[in-house]
Amino acid sequence: MAGAAAFVEADNAEEIIARIETKSQKIESLLKQYKHVEALKTALDDSPLTTHDERCKSANWIVVHRAIMAIKDIDGMLNSLAAEYYDILMKYLYRGLSTGDEPTCEQCLMIHEKLTERAGLGCILRCLSDTNTV
Repeated sequence: MAGAAAFVEADNAEEIIARIETKSQKIESLLKQYKHVEALKTALDDSPLTTHDERCKSANWIVVHRAIMAIKDIDGMLNSLAAEYYDILMKYLYRGLSTGDEPTCEQCLMIHEKLTERAGLGCILRCLSDTNTV
């Protein structure tokens, strides 16, 4: 029976990855149109929080990372971003910080500072205490 559960998870993972690939194409199009905030919203939508498949999480991180790195006006981005996105964005910022890549860490820290000012410390606490990782 455990094999059947793993098979279902694998099928589900392929489905999730297919959705992420479609999302990636849409994000690239938005970035080419200089719609950075819309690209970030699209990247954060339907993030695979409940899956345990690291391939899905990594594939979505690549998409979110692309959108995060394109953001130049952080205050403008946060003004346009609905509060419902704050917690998931914070999770991805911590994922970005964990890469150790200097440009990624610098961008994530700048966004983290502004996001914390906007969303408060509760956003950090919810992110750190949530068992669903990105």
